[in-house]
Amino acid sequence: MDEKAPNLADYDRFCAGFSWNQARRELAGMANGRLNIAHEALDRHMDTEAAERTAIRFLARDSETPVDISYRALNERSNRFANVLQELGVKPGERVYGLSHRIPDLYAAVLGTLKHGCVFTPLFPAFGPEPIRQRVEIGEPAVLVTSKRLYQKKVADWVAETPSVRHVLLIDELDQAPAGTLDARALMDAASGDYTTRAMDPEDPALLHFTSGTTGKPKGALHVHEAVVTHHMTGRYVLDMHPGDIYWCTADPGWVTGTSYGIVAPLTNGVTMVVDEAEFDAERWYRIIQNQKVAVWYTAPTAIRMLIKLGEELPRAHDLSSLRFMASAGEPLNPEAVIWGREVLGRPFHDSWWQTETGGIMVSNYATMAIRPGSMGKPIPGIEAAVARHTDSGLELIDEPGETGELVLKKGWPSMFRGYLHQEEKYRHSFDGDWYLTGDLASRDSDGYFWFIGRNDDVIKSSGHLIGPFEVETVLLEHPAVAEAGVIGIPDEVAGEIVKAFVSLKPGYQPDEALRRDLMGRARKRLGPAVAPRHIEFREDLPRTRSGKIMRRLLRARELGLPEGDTSTLEGAGE
Repeated sequence: MDEKAPNLADYDRFCAGFSWNQARRELAGMANGRLNIAHEALDRHMDTEAAERTAIRFLARDSETPVDISYRALNERSNRFANVLQELGVKPGERVYGLSHRIPDLYAAVLGTLKHGCVFTPLFPAFGPEPIRQRVEIGEPAVLVTSKRLYQKKVADWVAETPSVRHVLLIDELDQAPAGTLDARALMDAASGDYTTRAMDPEDPALLHFTSGTTGKPKGALHVHEAVVTHHMTGRYVLDMHPGDIYWCTADPGWVTGTSYGIVAPLTNGVTMVVDEAEFDAERWYRIIQNQKVAVWYTAPTAIRMLIKLGEELPRAHDLSSLRFMASAGEPLNPEAVIWGREVLGRPFHDSWWQTETGGIMVSNYATMAIRPGSMGKPIPGIEAAVARHTDSGLELIDEPGETGELVLKKGWPSMFRGYLHQEEKYRHSFDGDWYLTGDLASRDSDGYFWFIGRNDDVIKSSGHLIGPFEVETVLLEHPAVAEAGVIGIPDEVAGEIVKAFVSLKPGYQPDEALRRDLMGRARKRLGPAVAPRHIEFREDLPRTRSGKIMRRLLRARELGLPEGDTSTLEGAGE
């Protein structure tokens, strides 16, 4: 068992002396106060012993024999990708989208994009064609990086109709690139391995992460190069990364966790990242921890619940003694998972709370701090968090322990999002004075631990994914039989929540099993299995406000037997 002393030895003392300027000094920086995330992740290691250290330990889908890629080799490969962008005429500031499974050249593309001063946007490969197209139309990328299979299955039918996309680069191994695409590997092999990383203003855009809202289109949260200060600091002091550690973040780079803590934080901290191309398989996961001697493991509560469901026999058949620190993110971690980790895996899981908009961990449990199972933990150094209520006179902070209110954060941390793309008003409404409004309900106990209560809107959290009901409803409403659709999340033992749709039909259509299968099949094809509803229930009509908005809150309350709350705006109420 790895017994390295934690980087954060005394939480209270460290917080008292912490400043973001101090955190910036832990990075190399560039001349004249300039900064580049890729410079901190790769270039600054090139004159140190870390250059020859393994950066990526890649496990292919059909193999568990690792392929090791050093920091120097990853840096060179990223330089080649940056040169490809330059040769294609892609200008700094333009957007590059990545739609790919976890293969090494995806990581080279992310870092090469940042080196060239472009903005990178990750997309989840399990999305269906419609969510991908919607995000492309909003963000207008100049380049789409993907694989031949994903291109043919999800992109080829519509990409020619999106004028912003000038180049589609395929990064997997090809016999021949389909018409309208370029063989990125061949271009990278032919490009120079030398590239001078662009020195960016810390406030220059670097990453665009999409997150779903309760209504309207997905929101593109924009992050800047200075976000690397938070990524590095939280990697070191929250996830307790030490140089040379074997580290495994199981999140896909298509989500913010897989970028912030699956690429940036580990590389700036000089660790070896395990990258597993395969999907979840409990026995494979335990073998990876055992064989690769994983010391720090960052995963999702959904995965932990799946491991728990499969019992204790598998983990007890493997040597997991290399694990020093385990943490989770994406949704609340139930107390049983913390206890199970300690009893079965030999270490407790440390919950961490953050959002796409925060860019990095904001509240967490730490290696040297007693865990209160079910608690989010305490704010990271440099973050002022509070519980607040909204009153007629404005935002009012709640001092009483145990009182529920909205979790709010004092703005100004480096990885705070700088805007929603094309949605300036929505961004402004995310703040009340100096406070960022998270939209999550929480309480704080007398010792300063925060406890998650729930969201105050309709966004569904399923297996760590944020799903906007509107996206799902839109696809269902396109079916000729559907008059109305309302989508909610319902509790699920493994996924946390799963999507359930309520559908009312137009006259002349029968609510039978054939129609249900047709709707579910259409949704899975368009949205992908991660987003499509698992259950569809037919209703004569759905609860609506007088203005016509489906009351998802009421659907959820009636489905789960919860109090219905205020129904004064319900159509027909009081009549």
